[in-house]
Amino acid sequence: MAVDYTVIVVYLAGMLAMGWWGMRRAKSKSEFLVAGRRLGPWMYSGTMAAIVLGGASTIGGVGLGYQYGLSGAWMVFTIGLGLLALSVFFSARIARLKVYTVSEMLDLRYGGRAGVISGVVMWAYTLMLAVTSTIAYATIFDVLFDMNRTLAIILGGSIVVAYSTLGGMWSITLTDMVQFVVKTIGVLLLLLPIAVVKAGGFGEMRAKLPTEYFDPLGIGGETIFTYVLIYTFGMLIGQDIWQRVFTARSDKVARYGGTVAGTYCLVYAIAGAVIGTAAKVMYPKLPSADAAFATIVKDELPMGVRGLVLAAALAAVMSTSSGALIACATVANNDIWSRLRGAAAPESEGHDEVKGNRAFILIMGVAVIVIAIALNDVVEALTVAYNLLVGGLLVPILGGLLWRRGTAPGALAAVAVGGLSVIGLMWGYGILATEPVYYGLLTSLAVYVVVSLATRPTDAAVLAAWRERLAGRDATEPRAPAAV
Repeated sequence: MAVDYTVIVVYLAGMLAMGWWGMRRAKSKSEFLVAGRRLGPWMYSGTMAAIVLGGASTIGGVGLGYQYGLSGAWMVFTIGLGLLALSVFFSARIARLKVYTVSEMLDLRYGGRAGVISGVVMWAYTLMLAVTSTIAYATIFDVLFDMNRTLAIILGGSIVVAYSTLGGMWSITLTDMVQFVVKTIGVLLLLLPIAVVKAGGFGEMRAKLPTEYFDPLGIGGETIFTYVLIYTFGMLIGQDIWQRVFTARSDKVARYGGTVAGTYCLVYAIAGAVIGTAAKVMYPKLPSADAAFATIVKDELPMGVRGLVLAAALAAVMSTSSGALIACATVANNDIWSRLRGAAAPESEGHDEVKGNRAFILIMGVAVIVIAIALNDVVEALTVAYNLLVGGLLVPILGGLLWRRGTAPGALAAVAVGGLSVIGLMWGYGILATEPVYYGLLTSLAVYVVVSLATRPTDAAVLAAWRERLAGRDATEPRAPAAV
């Protein structure tokens, strides 16, 4: 195991070194929060794929393959579909807005009255996403070093908080690129073929497993529909995803780079399901489906390769955790704290704004680690976060992009009624039930349409300014000429 330990230690040290490099690069608010809006297509594609493919997509995706066979790919597959939809239909317009948060977009579209309440909902979502990603360190470090759960969370979380606080989006982008490469090599090029060979090939897998393991819809139509509703639509509106769109050098980079990343996610989804299916052949009676990834890595891979694949799992968790952390801190500072204390400092005061955002990442990072240590039920926390996000914010965000007649009162009513409906329905049906997000989303849509039609249309000047921003003719900051 000494070689495996060396691989992991070198990887973690490299993450911290990139945080230090990013600190020297991030000299303004734009550099710190959105990498100066200068990412070219290759770096944009890699960092976008890294942020959406986290521990749930890697460890959880293999676990679903172990439990359901090839149809276990659907969870990660719907994430890829959401990223493709965002990239093809919305990313160009989002990139041209030149904002920092989803709530700023709502303010621009509806006239400055939708930001705080939407910011609170988005903050809760990103906080829980960061917490659940941080908890996953316990599983990985337990396999690596047989480490105590609390110590594992503190170690993994502290490394992410350190490099995110130092360099902001520049550090996260660089580490995400490394994590993207490590995941590609570790999961797609090493673990996938080794697992299939160890299981005896696809013929042997078919002979030893029930036929439903090879049914593309074996996981169930209702489950697939729920994945689409939560993950596909969640990809369209999450602050962690939008903040990566804001890093694109141009709207073309956002569209085509995101399309490449979405396609990569589809491949990754199928790979995880195949690995899980192979694990079912080799270990038919594991105590938990989520143990499939760690078991096959620990028992079947040679020394050195094992360390690289575990580094790939660690990379998956770190990429999601760091992306959620900077999104959480950005929303907390720009959408909540700045509005509560008054107007934010002007962009020209870049040094002060960098210090302020850095402080918020540190504060939110410590909070995430503390909550992760205290929290037991990860699935329930993440379900609450996604239900609130989709039930409360999907309609006003997409409505603002697609429907001119939508108004600020309609948007506020949709956020409030949709969010409260989801909370009430989760209380009645149970947190893990599918009905809350179904009915909450329908309620939010109905309220948005009715209230918007019943109130005065959005001011013509606001809509005119909105159209100018969508067209990229009224950017608030100059576009940097250099590509990365």
